[in-house]
Amino acid sequence: MRRNIWTKLGFLVITVLIIASCASKKRVAKKDDVLPRATTEAELLKNYELSNLDFHTFSGRAKAKLQVGEESHNATVNVRMDRDKSIWISVTALLGVEASRVLITPDSVKIMNKLRGEYIAKPFSYIYNYTNKGVSFRMLQDILVGNMTVDMLRTDQLQVATSSDDVQVIGIKDGLTFHYGVNNKNRPFTFNLIELGKNQKLETTYSDFADISGYNFPQRFTLNIEGAGDKVSADMLYNKSEFNSAIETPFNVPSRYKEIK
Repeated sequence: MRRNIWTKLGFLVITVLIIASCASKKRVAKKDDVLPRATTEAELLKNYELSNLDFHTFSGRAKAKLQVGEESHNATVNVRMDRDKSIWISVTALLGVEASRVLITPDSVKIMNKLRGEYIAKPFSYIYNYTNKGVSFRMLQDILVGNMTVDMLRTDQLQVATSSDDVQVIGIKDGLTFHYGVNNKNRPFTFNLIELGKNQKLETTYSDFADISGYNFPQRFTLNIEGAGDKVSADMLYNKSEFNSAIETPFNVPSRYKEIK
């Protein structure tokens, strides 16, 4: 585990990167922000789809506590996202030294462990070592920005329980059980995903919601993943973010780096 700790942490931040924040713009939600309840499942799905965040690019910086197994590290995470095309992450350890860099696309996952001069180049399916097989690139984006994956909700095995404070959405699709807890602004505050018959699970929580440039974002994001004998977790708080600006996603592997098969 220790030998590839920054490689594993590099992958971990793929799944924790996009919950943007800007503390100076934080506000408390008012009662008149509460949205009217849907009366049918069709209305429910439409409300969730309309409440999902719609953007082109994202860039941000976060302070994070990342843990793999028994090892814990504090890091600064810089992230960039070109929606539906690529997710780029740079993890900086103590003393401002870049420890790892990650680039994920719908087809591939690439990770550089810059402290050891090693890199990984794998197909997208590599992430199934850490998450469920039902996690597509688009679903990964949804998880990272706190969106609901509406396609997953289109199943005949769906249960919805409403109260004055929230909605609980539970269902099964494609061998996965899922659970969303949704607030009065149709934004999820928790998401759990478990593969039926397997020991793999993914759990997220979203909190400290704020209005940032018109986007309703949770400023704090926690993630726990169990699978393939590994346990990884993250607690992230963003202090800088920007949307819909030009971004670059450099990922050039030096020739001296050793590829990990």
